[in-house]
Amino acid sequence: MEEDPLEDEKGLWKLSVDGSSCISWSGAGLVLPSPDAWTLEYALRFGFKATNNEAEWEALIVGLTIAKHLEVRKIEASSDSQLVVGLANGEYEAREYSMAKYLVHVQSLKSAFQVLRVLKVPREENV
Repeated sequence: MEEDPLEDEKGLWKLSVDGSSCISWSGAGLVLPSPDAWTLEYALRFGFKATNNEAEWEALIVGLTIAKHLEVRKIEASSDSQLVVGLANGEYEAREYSMAKYLVHVQSLKSAFQVLRVLKVPREENV
């Protein structure tokens, strides 16, 4: 029996994350639209200094945690961080301790989802 590729798309939620860091603050934003056309939007301001990649990880973890609590089964997350996406998909090896810790956290969330994809989007398309 052949699998229907559109079957994966039924009930698919799409999470967009973006982290930011500058000298005086760091934070992130995330948008989580439901398949039913309502949307959750969050702006996060961190009480700690984070690199851009750390801010991306934080946003991804918060977004996946929210989705888990909403009992989302299928989710596609998009980020403009080549490093975060590459690590999350197993294409890169975590060399820094902080990146390895974030990766372990995301991997621990994977079991909550039937489908979890992490995609790279160009920075200018990351809304």
